[in-house]
Amino acid sequence: MKIAVIGGSGLVGRRVVELLDGRAEVASVCGGDGVDVRTGAGLDEALEGVGAVVNVLDAPLSDAEGAPAFFRDTMLRLTAAGERAGVGHHVLLSIVGVDRIVGSPRYIGKRVQEVLTLCAPAPATVVRATQFHGFAEQVASWSRRSEPGRPDTVTVPSLLVQPCAVDDVARVLVELALDGPAGEQIIEVAGPGREDLVDMARRAFAARGDAVRIVPSWDGAFGTEYSGDVLLPGPGARLLGTGFERWLAERSGYTVD
Repeated sequence: MKIAVIGGSGLVGRRVVELLDGRAEVASVCGGDGVDVRTGAGLDEALEGVGAVVNVLDAPLSDAEGAPAFFRDTMLRLTAAGERAGVGHHVLLSIVGVDRIVGSPRYIGKRVQEVLTLCAPAPATVVRATQFHGFAEQVASWSRRSEPGRPDTVTVPSLLVQPCAVDDVARVLVELALDGPAGEQIIEVAGPGREDLVDMARRAFAARGDAVRIVPSWDGAFGTEYSGDVLLPGPGARLLGTGFERWLAERSGYTVD
């Protein structure tokens, strides 16, 4: 079986490609391979002989407002090319809470991506995942500022999340691609425990000895519309094995007291 990984050079895509190695013929589809998924250039050739597609493509973070158009354009091209190639199953990585957040261009775009995937002729499975364990540090990095003679300062919103590991999500995507449609069009996956993003950031920076000053604040990329349980999985979610403390220990050698 041949499986195409759309966005195969990204964080999740690289891991999906690695996990598929030896289990299927893999085609990593990304800009570096001469394929432009937004215009469709090279896409027909990339999907030739492909039985399943794993789509982990993400919109550029530098163009947040353009996310809806990016996801719309790439999905229209991808589903059309997939139909011409006879692709039998589309597996899409999405986000838990994508149907509950209002006003975010990224979440609007992901929802458009979901709808176009599920409306395509081929069977599709959408995997909605919670935020990854590295999310707290990523959010903190967006606001990091230096002050002479003082520790750097970051602002982090007090989001309630149930983070998961990239490796765990990649394994779910791989199994779905290999096994075929699961009977459920939308599956939620999440880590084993709930966390507060501010506390995650504190523990992550402490684990690598980075003495930053963390200021809890909703004044940034995430407003209060993200508060409460909107980013948490539902009761039927599939819980994955790697919790934040375990991930932190494996990543940094950090030992929890």
